[in-house]
Amino acid sequence: MIFDYETLKLAWWILIGVLLIGFAVTDGFDMGGCAILPLVAKTDEERRVVINTMAPHWDGNQVWFITAGGALFAAWPLVYAAAFSGLYWAMLLVLFALFLRPVGFDYRSKMEDPRWRNAWDWALVVGGAVPALVFGVAFGNLLQGVPFQYDELIRPSYHGSFFALLNPYALLCGVVSLSMLSLHGAVWVQMRTKEQVEQRARFYARIFALVCAASFALAGLWLAMGIEGYQILSMPAKDAASNPLLKEVIRVEGAWLSNYADYPLTLLAPLLGFAGVLGAFLLTSIRLPALAFVCSALGITGIILTAGVSMFPFVMPSSLMPSASLTLWDAASSAGTLMVMTWAVVIFVPMILAYTFWCYRAMWQKIGVSFIKDNSHSLY
Repeated sequence: MIFDYETLKLAWWILIGVLLIGFAVTDGFDMGGCAILPLVAKTDEERRVVINTMAPHWDGNQVWFITAGGALFAAWPLVYAAAFSGLYWAMLLVLFALFLRPVGFDYRSKMEDPRWRNAWDWALVVGGAVPALVFGVAFGNLLQGVPFQYDELIRPSYHGSFFALLNPYALLCGVVSLSMLSLHGAVWVQMRTKEQVEQRARFYARIFALVCAASFALAGLWLAMGIEGYQILSMPAKDAASNPLLKEVIRVEGAWLSNYADYPLTLLAPLLGFAGVLGAFLLTSIRLPALAFVCSALGITGIILTAGVSMFPFVMPSSLMPSASLTLWDAASSAGTLMVMTWAVVIFVPMILAYTFWCYRAMWQKIGVSFIKDNSHSLY
């Protein structure tokens, strides 16, 4: 075997993070663009302008989400089982919201009835805004601990409710996520459109950048001063077979900040988050949307890395039974499974990246209302 078991476990923590970042950066502008559709586009032609900047790419971008879900199932089966059992209704809400986006893209322009098109426009808003919000709420609950536990046979049981997930801190994290992706979507729309739509997108990009930076700072302050983190007191060897019941964990105030004190380089993650978001604000203001889009992507990367670094090595902490909290060391699949998945990543991810870049290059152009009118029967 090329890599030892401990290295494979750490590598897959990094790879799943990369997949989540890839999903947020690519599919994030789709969700953000749909969420802000009524704000940046006021007429039917303007809404078709915005939709046609996103619709040709959404299914390719969705590959990152599907891949991340598959990787989570194969790499961390205990996390997958506990999360999808306990957070069942939240997951269903995200999935049903995501259904609205492809159907809305395909069916919106099938009829010219304004009521028909307006209904599908709002379906697209829901399909973009709800997942963006729920993803942030999920991270907010992870940072507080999820109410699950294991019995002696390592069978998980969840003791929370859907509405308990909508607590104040989780909703604040939802605002971070929604504003982050709305900023990303607004910069994308600014970069790909003309005329009034471009101007409105620039205005709202600056609004969402400020909201994102402020809510990210507030969430970090709240985490530091008001939320207990988790600390491992003892555990088996990191290359041992996975069993979450063999360690001892306690909850300690400020524990989520310990990695930053122990490894100062990790402070680059929140700094990248703030720098990316504020860089997007400045660059979109001076009409450099391509560079603003790069900064927005870097801001997303920094914000997601901040959550990952804060929780490391925890993946799904338990508020009911802290010692049953899942970490990357005791929730992983076998070494053989992780090794096979690593080779799959090495082979297929470069293919996905090459195809993605080719698609964007082939369909790259700015779109305005006149383009929609000239191609009214061949576009979304």
